[in-house]
Parts: sequence; structure tokens; C-alpha cells
Amino acid sequence: MLVSGASGMIGTPLVHALRERGHSVHTLVRRNPTSPAEHFWNPDTGDIEAGILESTDVVVNLSGASIGRIPWTANYKKLILSSRVHATTTLAEAIANAKNPPSALIQASAVGFYGDRQDDTLDEESSVGTGFLAEVCQAWEASAAAAESKNTRVVFARTGLVLGRGGAMAPLRLQTLLGAAGPIGSGRQWWPWISLRDEVAALVFLIENPLAKGPYNLVGPQPAQSVEVTRELARQMRRPHWLGLPALAISMLMGEAGRELLLTSQKIEPTSLERSGFSFSDESLESAIGQIV
Repeated sequence: MLVSGASGMIGTPLVHALRERGHSVHTLVRRNPTSPAEHFWNPDTGDIEAGILESTDVVVNLSGASIGRIPWTANYKKLILSSRVHATTTLAEAIANAKNPPSALIQASAVGFYGDRQDDTLDEESSVGTGFLAEVCQAWEASAAAAESKNTRVVFARTGLVLGRGGAMAPLRLQTLLGAAGPIGSGRQWWPWISLRDEVAALVFLIENPLAKGPYNLVGPQPAQSVEVTRELARQMRRPHWLGLPALAISMLMGEAGRELLLTSQKIEPTSLERSGFSFSDESLESAIGQIV
């Protein structure tokens, strides 16, 4: 098994979980490899260690520049897009050119695919939305097309807000710790969340399930509005929930990034995961936040 983005918030526990389950896991790195389990690649130039995919059963691609870096300047928006498209294209073309291609490509994507949909209930059959992140996700998924031409099953893991100690939850935890928690904008926008351990478990499930193919929403089974997330975090951290951050302030301070990351509303259900038989460890927001508090 070959994993890119293996040192990230999701990649690190995923590699650990796969090795615990007996999988032989190798990783792609952009520096000189320091062990036999590391292999060099440079997605910016399309370079990847020759022949590595000939002996790989499953490829997991988690690479992409952080969308949490603020502000989204014009150049950084280009990097958000290019880092994802170049990485996916490099792997997809390597799969297409392999004489003995992998059986599966588990491709990272995001719920940003759906755009801002207010109170509409969304599943994997829902159409692509509008906005920068929707455009990025659409191009990101499209760049895996070469792999599908080789009869490799391609899974798009459309991940929501991952409730872990790092990532998007880090500033929310700090805000709460400082006693400044409260509604983000109106607080009524839907935030599609998933606990980190369920995110990892879902990826393992998709890797090991030979029938898994196409888009899967990696979100928890109980949709929650943003005020429910911030209130539950404050409750478990034993901090007040009163101040909040008005939408106008978010827009002025964070611009497009703030509007897309914090104010967008997406009521998303994990329909394909549930139909496939996946069981969540953290079905409730209370349980998921308890994992990080």
C-alpha cells in the first residue's frame, strides 16, 4: 500500500491503523527517503519513483496544501488548486502507465464539492455547488480520470470538518480556552463533522472494501449546526459560550476563506457509507468532541 500525505493529521493515524491491521504501508516523500518504506516523488514536476506502482495494491492520496492558511491570496488559491491537481494527476497517470496497476486509488476530496446549500439535505447524488472550494474539488476529482481508465476502482473520500486536536479545530479550541466561544456568524449554518477516529476508520473501510467505488461522504450520521459544535465544545471544556464572531467580522477579517470555511452551510448525510455497512464509533457530536477534550 502506498500513501501520500502520510505525515498529516489524518495520514499519520491512518498509516498507524493500517500497519496495526497487518498492511505493508509505504509512503511518498518529497525529500530524500530515509528508509526502505519511503519513496521519492515530486508532484509539481510529475516525478515518482520508477516502478513503485507495479508492486502496489492500493494507493491512498491525501496530498494537498492546507485550506486553513489565511488569507487566501491569489497566489495561495492557485497553490490550493495546483497542489491537489498535480498530486492526483501524477498518481493517476502513473497508475494508467503501470503494467500491473493497483486495484484501488483512495482519493481525498472534501465536502466543499457541494458549495453553500443552506438547509438542503445532501448526499453523494447531489450536484456540484458553486464557489472556489467547489471548483477545486471538482477539478481535484476530475484529475483522477486516468486511473479509472485502467479499471482501477477510484474512491473519492469527501471529508467534512474533522474533529481532532489539530486542523480546523485548533483555533476553535484556543478561542474556547480563552473564554471567547460563541456562535460563528448566525450559528445556524450546517457544519458536516466527523471524528478523527471515524475518519480513519472510514478510510480503512474504503481501502479494504473491494466494492467501494465513487464518492463517499465522510461525515458523521447526525448533522449539526455550527452553534451546536461551538456550544458542545465550550460545555466539555467548561468555558462560557457567549461572545461569538459576527458574519460581518468574519468576512472583513478572513475574506473569502472565512465565508467558505465558516459561513457555508452544508447539511450532508453519509448515505453511501451507511449503505455499505460502515459503523460509526462517534455517532453523536458529544462523543466526537469528547475524543479531543
